[in-house]
Amino acid sequence: MANPAPSLPAGQATDANILHEILAIVQQNSLDLASVRHECEQLRQANAFLELKIKEGFQNNRNGTPGFMTPQAPPSPQLRAKSPFLTSSIPAIAQSQAAFPQSQLGSSPAYHPSPLGDSALASFPFGQTRDIPGFYVVIPAGGAGTRLWPLSREDHPKFLLDLTLKGRSLIQATWDRLLPLTSAARTTIVAGPAHVGVIHQQLPDLLANNLFCEPGPKDSMAAIGLAAAVLAKRDPNAIIGSFAADHMISGDDAFLSAVAEAVEVARNNYLVTIGIAPSHPSTAFGYVRLGEKLQIKEAPNARLVSSFKEKPDARTAAAYIATGTYRWNAGMFVTKASFLLELLKEYNIGLYNGLTKIAEVWDDEAKRKTVLDQVWPGLEKIPIDNAIAEPAALTGRVAVVPATFGWDDVGDFSSLADLLPAERNQPRILGDGNLVITEQVAGGIVVPQSGRLIACLGVDDLVIVDMPDTLLVTTRARSQEVKRLVKKTRDAGWHNLL
Repeated sequence: MANPAPSLPAGQATDANILHEILAIVQQNSLDLASVRHECEQLRQANAFLELKIKEGFQNNRNGTPGFMTPQAPPSPQLRAKSPFLTSSIPAIAQSQAAFPQSQLGSSPAYHPSPLGDSALASFPFGQTRDIPGFYVVIPAGGAGTRLWPLSREDHPKFLLDLTLKGRSLIQATWDRLLPLTSAARTTIVAGPAHVGVIHQQLPDLLANNLFCEPGPKDSMAAIGLAAAVLAKRDPNAIIGSFAADHMISGDDAFLSAVAEAVEVARNNYLVTIGIAPSHPSTAFGYVRLGEKLQIKEAPNARLVSSFKEKPDARTAAAYIATGTYRWNAGMFVTKASFLLELLKEYNIGLYNGLTKIAEVWDDEAKRKTVLDQVWPGLEKIPIDNAIAEPAALTGRVAVVPATFGWDDVGDFSSLADLLPAERNQPRILGDGNLVITEQVAGGIVVPQSGRLIACLGVDDLVIVDMPDTLLVTTRARSQEVKRLVKKTRDAGWHNLL
């Protein structure tokens, strides 16, 4: 007969029971935490998927085209495959005519005004010329486009790439688009030192003294504020319009009309933004809420900005669009250079003092470097929206011109896919279509830039970016998260691939 297990004294037994209960509670908490994390991840993926499906629903069921139009395929000859960052010229994205439907070759896409835009009813009367005396264009050219990595790199960001396969980079297209309203003498660019040389190569008509080189990235307020301060010194009556170098626009007449109307509003001492009619409930953009109409005869569509909204989730974005009173905030601003400096002096005296000090010596190259080295590192890094637009809107000094042209900031591979032509239920191809073979594959985007064949079977909505030195595979629903991979790549020491 086995000896019975020795019993523990009462005190020790109690301690053992308590320890056992604590361990059980800790284990259960760990399980609960893992379950919560799993549910959060499911909700995040569901939200991304919901946005994509809502977007597709809007695109399939609308009559007009409030979003970006499918660009015309280029008639240029086939280019050999190469990396878009191994050359100082315009990076060529390899392509072939076989990648495009025949119906899209040889004709320009028609533009259809958005039913969500007020200004579809009244366009600006240009008359014989579109040139606006005293209007200066500012093109901030910054950022690395990390959500388009590995296609976009730090030394060759997306604004230097030809993403439309038309033979012009995004910054060249921006220059072409705005030139009718101004001139080369009144077109300025703000960029970092790493991109100055390539920008001059791509834009040979850009005057040397109109390329403002910022020593380091300080976000949009410093970039636009620097240009405003320099231009205000050169021309105290200057009206400036800031337009990002890496955005894509369709419907040039509607765009130019909206900018011209914004200039008229700016003459009345307003900071004016251009509100884009949303084509789908995007979670990637901020929103502008329309306020009361302004009684300005030359600008019949202009309204006050009621408020700015941060990037919402998919359901909130859909609710915004349903009201009809929200527009995408595209970050386009038109105002008097002097008025922008007044707002900056009121809301951020540090930036105002620093930028005006730099502007005082800007056209003296010897003094410029000394002052830049002293002042620039201490400037606050802040977007123009947070610095002046949002607080000024609360006092009724920010206006919006609702516009009807198609717009996209090409913020990720999902949005890039929407801009490329494709056969029905086939992936978009940015490059040589002969390098991609698919079977039962729908949606998605393939970028064949390594020169090797890419074969896909039974996979939908994938993003495949095959570069000579890097391969990226993700889904369209998660393409906004590519920047997380860029951070991990940097942390892992792969700096040569960034």
